[in-house]
Amino acid sequence: MKIRRKDYVVAICCLLPALLLICFFIIYPVLDALYLSFHSWKGIYGTPKIWVGLENYKSALTSELFWKAMLNSFWFIVGGFLVLMPLSFGLALLITSKLKGTRFMKTAYFMPVILGTTTVALMWTYILNPEWGAFAQIFRWLGLDNLVFDWLSTPTLNVWCVVLVNEWMYAGYNMLIFAAGLVAIPSDLYEAALIDGCGGWQKLRYITLPLCKNSFKIFSVLCVTGCLKVFDIVWAMTRGGPGNTSSTPAIILYTQAFQYKLFGRSSAYSIILLVCGVLLSLVMNRVFRQEDDLYS
Repeated sequence: MKIRRKDYVVAICCLLPALLLICFFIIYPVLDALYLSFHSWKGIYGTPKIWVGLENYKSALTSELFWKAMLNSFWFIVGGFLVLMPLSFGLALLITSKLKGTRFMKTAYFMPVILGTTTVALMWTYILNPEWGAFAQIFRWLGLDNLVFDWLSTPTLNVWCVVLVNEWMYAGYNMLIFAAGLVAIPSDLYEAALIDGCGGWQKLRYITLPLCKNSFKIFSVLCVTGCLKVFDIVWAMTRGGPGNTSSTPAIILYTQAFQYKLFGRSSAYSIILLVCGVLLSLVMNRVFRQEDDLYS
């Protein structure tokens, strides 16, 4: 079928608004940040941007604080794959089952996402308060006074507290991703497997998991990129403290720009995070690519 010139014009007119939005809000900011990362600038309008070459990248990559922040992001990724992924997949299996009350379960599990990050962060900050928080009261009632201390001010432990709160919040969101993959599996396959004598574990292993591969790929990409740029929940719960022990790369990016007025170095951090995110996304796509793609 021959495509007429008029069809091209119509297609371009339909795509043009979206392309303009992408250019103005994604491509231009990235190019501007890349340009600024090679300069020193205090963020004051009208002041000149001084060319420093790769100095900002050198300062960023040799900063001990940056690598500690990257380690904290790594813990978020570990928590995402070891806690969030099985939890979300289990909830998806639950809400797509034939049990009663699945509508209530869907609403209850998705509720933390609706609450918003700041609300969830403040709520858990109060729950973890060592003086009058719910956990402190429960531990005192059980006679476990040695567990009553300020968890959010304890290095390493504060990071894992935020990680687990993050998993609790986004379990419902990722549950929907896995649920979409589960409902797309034809029921005929399960009926045929049941006739062949397959049990619940065998159906899960040989039917459900392989056919949910795309859902796992989507989760992996979103998890890795989201953990690299995590900011709001950490900032709301610990402000990156104490002593930057719970800082993430996004928090360092923010403080370098808006507290220390080092916009060039902050832009270098952003470009590094962008490159890491793209590379890890490509790795996730490579790991979870379909078998049909291997021979294409």
